[in-house]
Amino acid sequence: MSVFDDPGHFGRLWADTYDLPGGLPDPAPAVEFLAELAGDGPALELAIGTGRVALPLAERGIAVEGVEASPEMVAKMRAKPGGGDIPVAIGDMADVPVTGPYTMAYLVFNTLFNLVRARRQADCFRNVARVLAPGGAFVIETFVPDPADFDRDEQVQIREVTEDSATIRLHRYDREAQTFLRQTITFHSAGVHLHPFAMRYLWPEQIDELAEQAGLRLTERYADWDRSPSGPDSTAHISVYRLG
Repeated sequence: MSVFDDPGHFGRLWADTYDLPGGLPDPAPAVEFLAELAGDGPALELAIGTGRVALPLAERGIAVEGVEASPEMVAKMRAKPGGGDIPVAIGDMADVPVTGPYTMAYLVFNTLFNLVRARRQADCFRNVARVLAPGGAFVIETFVPDPADFDRDEQVQIREVTEDSATIRLHRYDREAQTFLRQTITFHSAGVHLHPFAMRYLWPEQIDELAEQAGLRLTERYADWDRSPSGPDSTAHISVYRLG
């Protein structure tokens, strides 16, 4: 199955390295922000992964549930303290295979863009709206695309060179479809290993349109989890959409 259509691909590829130090931002600001919105819950994390955000929320007494396409990722969460107590539906996050209702659903760290087909991004918003309680919030965190990055990324990047191996990274952009395919290739004595990854990126205004089509309205937008004002030079955004 193509990486463009396989919802579990990311988890199978990265489950063993996802939580390594230095790989992901500190979840504390996101947890603080989301805890305030969730109230008494329950809250739903799409692509819950290894529980990086969900577990600290649960420690605050918020009832958290999750959706995750990768059993490998969920196994990593289950091995952590409290990880066995969070209900998780194994499935495609675009289908939102749960019933709710939830006071809040959230998608962090650009994960919306892991849905690489436009119709599946639209499905995700529509299905989130289906399981939100009246007035419930859907929180999205993504980067703001910078076209200048496209040309920079299309150069061959040398990731690591040792006496025994070499790793390079390449990108292929489809500007019309707003997608990219990234291939990380490692050469060593045991052979060649390919690590493909794909995204469909959106500008904030396009995400607003998806939300509106699903019956959700934008109520807040910030440049980061600390609620810094969002502006034309912001490289990321935290957007809050509400039902009704």
